[in-house]
Amino acid sequence: MARMEIRVARIAEATLADQQFITPIDVLVGLGWLAQANVENWQRGRVASLDLCFSVDAAKISAALDALRSWAQDRGLRPWDTDYGDLAFTAGGDPATEQAFRTRWAAAEHPPPELPQRPRELIVVSPHNDWICTGCDETGDLLVKTNNGTLCLDCADLGHLVFLPSGDAALTRRARRASRLSAVVVRWSTRRKRYERQGILAENDAIEQAAQQCLEDADARAVRRSRDQIRRAAIDEEFREDFAAAIRRQFPGCPPARADAIAYHAALRGSGRVGRSAAGRALDPDAVRLAVAASVRHVDTDYDDLLMSGVDRDDARHRVRHLVGDILDTWRDGVTLLDT
Repeated sequence: MARMEIRVARIAEATLADQQFITPIDVLVGLGWLAQANVENWQRGRVASLDLCFSVDAAKISAALDALRSWAQDRGLRPWDTDYGDLAFTAGGDPATEQAFRTRWAAAEHPPPELPQRPRELIVVSPHNDWICTGCDETGDLLVKTNNGTLCLDCADLGHLVFLPSGDAALTRRARRASRLSAVVVRWSTRRKRYERQGILAENDAIEQAAQQCLEDADARAVRRSRDQIRRAAIDEEFREDFAAAIRRQFPGCPPARADAIAYHAALRGSGRVGRSAAGRALDPDAVRLAVAASVRHVDTDYDDLLMSGVDRDDARHRVRHLVGDILDTWRDGVTLLDT
């Protein structure tokens, strides 16, 4: 718990200095337990409650919020209520938990600025199951959930819009900008347990206008994408080198080639691994340790064989936990295992 309090304090200090206030969301993002992209999806109404996006259990979330409150009170900060509208933090809607999430901390003599509220998007659902419109008793491929029931597009006054599937970001962005009315189409992923974007609904004229614009500047956008790709590759290479150096500092016994391999795997763009989290990008020691531990678990133990044989993930981790810990301790002490 002391380690968590130190991490929370470090994140809170940096955030407070940057924006003069600190929220629970800031802390969870900083810890790497909540992705900023998921926060934005929640703010736009694409996620029913924010706790669906947490990567750790409720006990760790509660401990982090307690650590934030203790740190803020020790600093003499004042709690301020934050208006998140009708957004829900938890599926159960527990009042005490909801209030804890809605509290932001700032100096008593300097009230924090109101948080900017993102405009809520119109959400249209592509359902898995059969359904009936409560307005006209008809059905269809898409539906809109309202406080008064489930509506078809016509009854929701969206029937004149045209579906534009995801895949071309420039086309989607321009079509939404040109359309006076638009909506986001989502579908529930049974594997990932979340709604995923399928495309948008927009006016047909807006889509045609956007398509023409994309044709006219296709060459310029291709050049820009190429330049951006080169720039991102250089940034990624620098970050991998920094991450590998952090591994070697914390685990001097880790073979250099292995540290490079761990850094490449953990910091791969778009992977969602610990190296791409906020803590990983900040080279937080815990994030570095988690990346090394994951590599040891898969490479130096029979963890993968246990999974393939049908052993439960938590049980498999428990079986190899001591071996992983022994290897990490050895590397931390500066001893290189010759057979690693």
